[in-house]
Amino acid sequence: MAHFRTEGYNGYSLQYSPFIENKIACSTSANFGLVGNGRLYIINIGVGPDGINVERMYDTQDGLFDCSWSELNENQVVTSSGDGSIKLWDITLPVLEFPIRNWREHGREVFSVHWNLIKKDSIVSGSWDKAIKLWNPELTQSVSTYAEHSSCVYSTIWSPYNPDIFGSASGDQTVKIWDTKIPRSIQTINTHSGEVLSLDWNKYQENVVVTGSVDRTVRVWDLRNNGRELMCLRGHEFAVRRVKCSPHMGNIIASASYDMTMRLWDIEKGNPLVHVHDAHTEFVLGIDFNLYIEGQIATCAWDEKIHILHPPCLEPTPRPMGDPFHKDFTEGAL
Repeated sequence: MAHFRTEGYNGYSLQYSPFIENKIACSTSANFGLVGNGRLYIINIGVGPDGINVERMYDTQDGLFDCSWSELNENQVVTSSGDGSIKLWDITLPVLEFPIRNWREHGREVFSVHWNLIKKDSIVSGSWDKAIKLWNPELTQSVSTYAEHSSCVYSTIWSPYNPDIFGSASGDQTVKIWDTKIPRSIQTINTHSGEVLSLDWNKYQENVVVTGSVDRTVRVWDLRNNGRELMCLRGHEFAVRRVKCSPHMGNIIASASYDMTMRLWDIEKGNPLVHVHDAHTEFVLGIDFNLYIEGQIATCAWDEKIHILHPPCLEPTPRPMGDPFHKDFTEGAL
């Protein structure tokens, strides 16, 4: 396992570059995000004496809570901040340069920002002001605002299948599905008995989403029949802050928690918990899979550490010619 210290800054979110296999962006906050500055780290894996080196660091006047790489430009990253701003950075510019965009429309902390994987000129954000906003990186104002949630919006994420569809997770215990062509949500799911902190789409089943909550569970849902979850994954001792579905295997889910662990789940197994990473010493808030290197995963936490690991359960296995790469685990479950 390789590791890097974000000294003086607590990790909130990280993401591998969709263009370069060894590059990660990590958003961090001083003083656990309660007060003080933020810092965006751009790091390279496999470079330097310790196996990780810093390419760029950009400081902000308030904590950074999320980040997302551009799907258009390999050198651009968007971040969300505790002061309600969303900033777009170009990492080819000097560190002292201002961000190339600085949007200030949200009224409170922005906890989520995500770049559209298909319609690459679209960004979606979610805030504690209960609003969701749609952005175009070329415009100085938001394109649309959606305000149906009755509590904080913790997570907003685009569908990997439909360029106009995104989901949101909220403190009102619901997940909503939205179509940007329609002003109101198209679906609401009452998901958990507590605030829903995270949401992700399965990369191989277009109707399947995964949620994480303060009720300590990870739940798998089929949007075609959302009256009850397909599966409820129990094991975390405290709130689940983030969930991520593997880009390589449709049956693998990662979850990061305030119990200081990252856990991996295989939802095709009778005992789905297949790995527990417990090397962090504070809340684990960020997690991502490397798109190019199957089996590599990164985490960041409030202990000022980024970990790069290769859990044995994620090692790629040879598959016979002609076999389907991914099994439809929703088959027969409805």
